[in-house]
Amino acid sequence: MKIKVIATGKIKEKFLKDGIEEFLKRLTPYANVEVIELSPVEIKDENLIEKALDEEGEKILALIKPHSYVITLEIKGKMLSSEELAEKIQSLTNDGIGEIIFVIGSSYGLSKNVSNRADFKLSMSKMTFLHQFARLLLVEQIYRAFKIIKGETYHK
Repeated sequence: MKIKVIATGKIKEKFLKDGIEEFLKRLTPYANVEVIELSPVEIKDENLIEKALDEEGEKILALIKPHSYVITLEIKGKMLSSEELAEKIQSLTNDGIGEIIFVIGSSYGLSKNVSNRADFKLSMSKMTFLHQFARLLLVEQIYRAFKIIKGETYHK
C-alpha cells in the first residue's frame, strides 16, 4: 500500500517534526508513506481567500492520479474511530486500491475542487486543534490503523 499525505504549509515546531518522523519510521514495515509539503498561497486580503484556495487546490490536484483514493480532512467530514479507520484502509486494500492520498489544506481549508475530488471526507474531531497538529495526529492514526489491521497491541 502506498500512502501520501499532501499538506499545505511547513511544520516549524521541532517537537511536531520529531513526532511525525517517528511515526513515519514506525510505518515503514506496513506501508510506503510519503509526506508532500506545499507552500501555502500568501493571503494579503481576506476577500481573496477563495482565490488563494483555488491556487492551492490546483497544486494539490496536480499531485493526484486519477486512480488514487483521496481522503480529505475537513471540518464537516465524517468522524471515524481508530478501528473504523483501520477497517476503511483494510477495505480499500481488499478492493485493490494501490494508493491512498490524505489531503490537509491550509488553515483556511480546501478549495471546492479538492473537496469535490475527495472519495471520502474525514473529520478528526469536533474539537479545534492547531493546524499543524493535524499532520502528527494523522500519521499517528495511520500507524495505529496498521497495528489494528495486523492484530498488534499498540492500539490497546
